[in-house]
Amino acid sequence: MDDSRLLVAVFASPVADVLVRWGAELGFRTVLVDPDPSRRPQARADVTAAGFDELDDELAGGHADVVVTDHHRDELGDLLRDALARPARWVGVMGNPRHEGPHVAALTALGVPPEDIARVHRPIGLDIGSRAPAEIAVSTLAGLLADRNGRSGGFAHGR
Repeated sequence: MDDSRLLVAVFASPVADVLVRWGAELGFRTVLVDPDPSRRPQARADVTAAGFDELDDELAGGHADVVVTDHHRDELGDLLRDALARPARWVGVMGNPRHEGPHVAALTALGVPPEDIARVHRPIGLDIGSRAPAEIAVSTLAGLLADRNGRSGGFAHGR
């Protein structure tokens, strides 16, 4: 098991709760990032933080998989910009693949270069028709496990 892999769930949500719980069972170190302290206790992560500036030591190795679990939050652009400015190995945003993700406009408005915006994966996870939070987390974790194990796992690599 590769315990150097770090799973960063961004924004406390029902999906983030499952990601950090099951991610730890699957050998990931887990972190929850949410700027709202009233939301942070929902997920059971090894570490909780308001933003990426608090995680520089955790992220230094470039082994972090960053999963944004709520694309409707006002802080989306700021947190993604901060994640992209660090050596995150992989960054993905959950959301409907039939529509351009709101992260594109949010990052563009913040002056993030197009090549950095293109690093954000969307859709994420395996295409298994997930609807419920636990199913979405399973889909995401299965894709990350496949990647960790050097397999394609059917990851949709769209942006």
